[in-house]
Amino acid sequence: MESSPVNRLPPDSLHQIFSSLPLRDIMICRSVCKFFNQILTSQCFIEIISTRPPLNLLALRPPHHHHHHSHRHIGVNGLHSHRHIHVYDPEQNQWFRFNLDFLPFRSPQPVASSSGLIYLWGDSIDLSESSKSLVACNPLTRQFKVLPQLGSAWSRHGTVLVDSVNRVMVLTELAALYYSGAVIANQWLKFSSNLPSKPRSPVLMSSSVFALCDVGSPWRSQWKLFSCKLTNLTVTHTNWVCLEKHEWGDIFDIIKRPRLLRGDGDSKLLMIGGLKSTFSLNPACSTILILRLDLESLEWEEAGRMPLEMYRGFQESSKFKVFGGGDRVYFSAKRMGKLAMWDCWDGWRWIEGVPGYADGLCRGFVFDAKLTLMP
Repeated sequence: MESSPVNRLPPDSLHQIFSSLPLRDIMICRSVCKFFNQILTSQCFIEIISTRPPLNLLALRPPHHHHHHSHRHIGVNGLHSHRHIHVYDPEQNQWFRFNLDFLPFRSPQPVASSSGLIYLWGDSIDLSESSKSLVACNPLTRQFKVLPQLGSAWSRHGTVLVDSVNRVMVLTELAALYYSGAVIANQWLKFSSNLPSKPRSPVLMSSSVFALCDVGSPWRSQWKLFSCKLTNLTVTHTNWVCLEKHEWGDIFDIIKRPRLLRGDGDSKLLMIGGLKSTFSLNPACSTILILRLDLESLEWEEAGRMPLEMYRGFQESSKFKVFGGGDRVYFSAKRMGKLAMWDCWDGWRWIEGVPGYADGLCRGFVFDAKLTLMP
């Protein structure tokens, strides 16, 4: 490559040439040779294309057994030997992976993403320590930033939420931690959650947190939607409000085991669950329903309904997972070996070739991949 004429072009000219390529092609060119990788990972080039639209990908979280038995796979340098994240490109219908070997942590556990960054829990390299750190990283630029230290209990029991401007919340049933890097520099703010029950599938968007809570009895679930504005965070607790309207009727009674996901933009919230066939105590479901809530008008509408022939695979499974958000929602079930995907524009289809999940039950999150510098 050193004798190639392209090697003698000035960096500015190469930046101009490569900046005309789509982001997918830029990523391919980076793997051609060390010279291209150096040019396409330079700070100058990243600044040029930082406004390029992101790649809308699905990132898979590692299987549970991968975490629990991680000590079996530690290499001679004390780092985990399987440090990568599997991603799916729905536009190209392709699976590939990003290496996380640039992170100085054992057993990185990706849990969330926003604005081109992936947030993950990482174990200390020192095997004598049990501390975990929450880390923000960009696998495309191989840069990372360690957030202020947290106790390991937060990684075991907390749900990590990130909004579009990289404000971070770690939420549990009893307390919430909030970090913006601006309110109090390099510190977490701690609040009492004061929720009626454990929050289910919380979502941070539009400067508010949304969560489902079961306010029913041990014999019968009764789900309610709660919200809390970030501007309502007080010195001691979060001010949650139950969102409800008389016009909603029995909207929460027809859905079994509902989950929330971020909708398209910052004004739509999705609720997904099984469509009950009856109002009996433990009813069977006829299919999986996707409902969409307009946060401005507080009106629900049906966004999608899984086709019956596709639902049969989920009907036979005792457990399934829902993840994604925006324009696409993904579904996985035990022993299925593939994912179902709902696209608000193209409808429903199967995704084959899911990597690394022996039982077929996987979890994931949307990763809008971008070549951006760390904030």
